[in-house]
Amino acid sequence: MTIYIALLRGINVGGHKLIRMQELKSLLTNMGLDKVKTYIQSGNVIFQSERNAEQLEEQMEQEIRGAFGFSVIIILRTASELEQIISSCPYPVNSLSEGESVHISLLAKEPSKECINHLLNYKSEMEQCYIKGKEIYLYLRQSIRHSKLSVQLQKVGVPGTSRNWKTIKKLGAMVNEMQ
Repeated sequence: MTIYIALLRGINVGGHKLIRMQELKSLLTNMGLDKVKTYIQSGNVIFQSERNAEQLEEQMEQEIRGAFGFSVIIILRTASELEQIISSCPYPVNSLSEGESVHISLLAKEPSKECINHLLNYKSEMEQCYIKGKEIYLYLRQSIRHSKLSVQLQKVGVPGTSRNWKTIKKLGAMVNEMQ
C-alpha cells in the first residue's frame, strides 16, 4: 500500500468551507482509505491506499462535495515525494531568525516556464523563491502576511496550496510513524 498525504486547499479559513477533521476522517475512512490521520484544522490528511493518486483526488473531491456541499482542491503527494520535498529545501530551516519563515506551495502540476520566470524575476531582499518540479519554496524574512512574493503565487496559473515548514515537517514525522 502507498502512503499518501492529502492537502486540502482553503478549508476552515475565515469561517468559510468549514470541515471538522473528525468528519473528514470518517468520510475518508468510509471511502475505503486505511489508517486515516489528520493534522490541524487546515486540511492535512495522511492515509494508505492501493489506488492511484489521480483516482483518489477525483473520488475525494466528489465525496467532499457530496458531504459538505462545496468543492475543494486536493493536492496529493506520496510519502517518498514528501521525503524528497523535505530533503530538497534549499533554505536554512534549522537556523531561521525571529520573523523568518519557510513555506512551500504544492502544486497540482508543474507550472509553465513563463510562470516560473515570472516568479524567479521577482526580486526582493526580504523574500526568495526556489522552484523544483511541482513545489515552490518561499523563504521570507518577514511575515507571510506582508509578502508580495506569496501574492505572486496566485499568478502561477496552477491550482495548489501552501503550508509552512513546521506543518511539512510534522507531516513527515507522521508519515515516518506510519511506515
